[in-house]
Amino acid sequence: MNTLSRLIAALLVGAGIAAAGFAVSQGLERFRMSDRSVTVKGLAEKDVESDFAIWTLSFRRAGNEFGSVQQALAADRDKVLAFLQQRGFTEAEVEARPLQVQDLFAREYAQGNQPLRFNGTGQVLVKSARVGEVEKAALAVDPLIQSGMQLGGEGEGASGPRYQLRGFNDIKAPLLAEATRNAREQADKFAAEAGARLGPLKNANQGAIRITGDDGNDFDDGSSRTKRLRVVSTFEYELR
Repeated sequence: MNTLSRLIAALLVGAGIAAAGFAVSQGLERFRMSDRSVTVKGLAEKDVESDFAIWTLSFRRAGNEFGSVQQALAADRDKVLAFLQQRGFTEAEVEARPLQVQDLFAREYAQGNQPLRFNGTGQVLVKSARVGEVEKAALAVDPLIQSGMQLGGEGEGASGPRYQLRGFNDIKAPLLAEATRNAREQADKFAAEAGARLGPLKNANQGAIRITGDDGNDFDDGSSRTKRLRVVSTFEYELR
């Protein structure tokens, strides 16, 4: 009787071990299958036109009399404002900055060999969504220069307009959607070649949208009217 009991107990233990082993093997198989995935990158690029322009017209004068320098700057400012008015820019699009005249002899560590004592600067800004008109005006400043104005200069702002893309959010969604479609197509192709089916999306990283100019630079310094937008998004899909 004791022998029979021991035999039955041994059979039960063996069956339990076998069942446990089967369950463990099935679990490992499911784990292996669930770990099958593919990671792809979706690329999207688009060239767009800037929708806003900021143009800084800087001018300078120098002399040994404070009053004459200030008056010359005021006359230059009036010329710039008249030029912009003739080009059709409104008061809302034009901003005149206060004139500045500096006494070079009054500066700390001033050098006594300065040829001219007073140095003055002025600025007029154009801020407009009429990008094309700003660009045309920037190419038509010859009359101002011929009148004796010193436009631009070191530390006084760039001589050309700076172009911006303020409607970026309107372009962002379609660009990301294109990157997503591109990644999905690649994932479908990979799954077909691997003899598998593409499963649900496991992870996604939309990536950062990079804005550059169309002049070949790796960054957008604002000088290019046409902007190139580029995004690389990363997706991980389950394979079945």
